[in-house]
Amino acid sequence: MSWIDHKKTCNFTYNSSAQLSTNFYDKTCPKVLTTVNSVVRSAVAKEKRMGASLLRLHFHDCFVQGCDASVLLDDTSSFTGEKTAGPNNNSLRGFNVVDNIKSKVEAVCPGVVSCADILAIAARDSVVILGGPSWKVKLGRRDSKSASLSAANSGVIPPPTSTLNNLINRFKARGLSTKDMVVLSGAHTIGQARCTLFRTRIYNESNIDTSFARTRQRTCPLTVGSGDNNIAPLDVQTPIAFDNNYYKNLINKKGLLHSDQILYNGGSTNSLIESYSKNSNSFNSDFAAAMIRMGNISPLTGSSGQIRKNCRRPN
Repeated sequence: MSWIDHKKTCNFTYNSSAQLSTNFYDKTCPKVLTTVNSVVRSAVAKEKRMGASLLRLHFHDCFVQGCDASVLLDDTSSFTGEKTAGPNNNSLRGFNVVDNIKSKVEAVCPGVVSCADILAIAARDSVVILGGPSWKVKLGRRDSKSASLSAANSGVIPPPTSTLNNLINRFKARGLSTKDMVVLSGAHTIGQARCTLFRTRIYNESNIDTSFARTRQRTCPLTVGSGDNNIAPLDVQTPIAFDNNYYKNLINKKGLLHSDQILYNGGSTNSLIESYSKNSNSFNSDFAAAMIRMGNISPLTGSSGQIRKNCRRPN
């Protein structure tokens, strides 16, 4: 059964996405897009890496419970949030930028714009500011009142040790195709990863360029506990530009993470990698379309959830 058929027959899972629209705040908060953009632009100007961090927040939010801003919640007496989950702990960043955006948006239209929508807009703006494609963000999500540490730890966010099948299946479970997975992985054209996430690859794997491995080994020692938090760019060529060099790197065996290089390792996704490496326009247009689909994962709409006043805690 195709994803489209599945969507028709299983309305209870994804039906809310139909209620999202690109003009949701036209009357209630017409300045939302310019307000978010000004804060994101300022944050990325101060630190280019922040663009990748804001994009990643949206990913890690949508893959756990849907795009509901649960990832932003601090721990409370009634639940432990997602910030200390394996995929997020000492890794997700940008929460302070989201706080700043929220306070500016609250100043122009209090109690109207959700934190979940702020994440979706900030992700798009980050991509554009770093030279990537734009798209019209669908809006109208509401915020969850709780978060789930166990859900964030359950493997729904694919780890950097993932096999190709695991990547395909994790995205499929969220209604995203193999093509969506490959093109969304292209977000690794920006951002950095910690030594602890690529150490095994640079010392133990064979499908890696030897000089690239040696370069990475200089700042990521073999001994666990030594240099664990030293960072390296996910895209060795243009680490702060959103482009298709990520795919060219994979063809040259210079993917930093195991879960990157596995996309170009003789399997079913090789042809997509080759195609995107040659055609930046098709990468850009497919990335934009896939981001819209990802933003549609199980949003809270209508009377579900709430509009948080503070993104870190329920009202």
